[in-house]
Amino acid sequence: MNCIAVDDEPLALSLIEDFAKKVPYLNFIKSCKNAFEAIDIIQKEKIDLIFLDINMPDISGIEFIKNIENKPLVIFVTAYSDYAVQGFELNAIDYLVKPFLFERFFKAVNKAYEHFNLKNKKVISSNNIKSFTEDYIFVKADYSSVKIYLKDILYIEGLKDYMKIYTKEKKILTLITMKKIEEKLPDSNFIRVHRSFVVALDKIESIQRNRIIINNIRIPIGNSYKENFYKRIDEINI
Repeated sequence: MNCIAVDDEPLALSLIEDFAKKVPYLNFIKSCKNAFEAIDIIQKEKIDLIFLDINMPDISGIEFIKNIENKPLVIFVTAYSDYAVQGFELNAIDYLVKPFLFERFFKAVNKAYEHFNLKNKKVISSNNIKSFTEDYIFVKADYSSVKIYLKDILYIEGLKDYMKIYTKEKKILTLITMKKIEEKLPDSNFIRVHRSFVVALDKIESIQRNRIIINNIRIPIGNSYKENFYKRIDEINI
């Protein structure tokens, strides 16, 4: 993660820089004495994490972070614990009260790193889903091969040796096994949630009491599929 420190106290900047350089996954870019220096760096570099003092002259850390677009992850650093509530209202990752030891610093940084990795996983997952929006499969139905765009599939229901594929416009009954249909579908956006159901992740409207809601239809989550399903959902959640 590319990071910067913004603080009007030279000793605080020096400490943060020293601590940051001990953490393998941090790439310390620069120490900034005020918000203006930080804005200049953010415009030139991709910054993933800011160690930000709150009580600074001219522009406070609170005002600074409120007024920048594409906000990086933020760890507030200050001598005044009274600001903690404001910090967390701005979705700060953590709040370090001066003076702090490396152990406390490392704990905060680890939290930021977890958020950073989760965000990147979501971006990758989203890109994978988009890449399949114009893809399609052919299935046999009514003595012909029917073309179905993956983006149109809501969910699939297994009926012994038959599958019923649901889209918003129609239902297609096809002679195929669950195993074969799973092999045709990209696992970036389709997941089996029950021995009789496969769903499209991007079509899920809500999850209620181990039931998935898609197009006002309640689809059960089987006991043996729960762990894998909720793990995937956790990876997608913000």
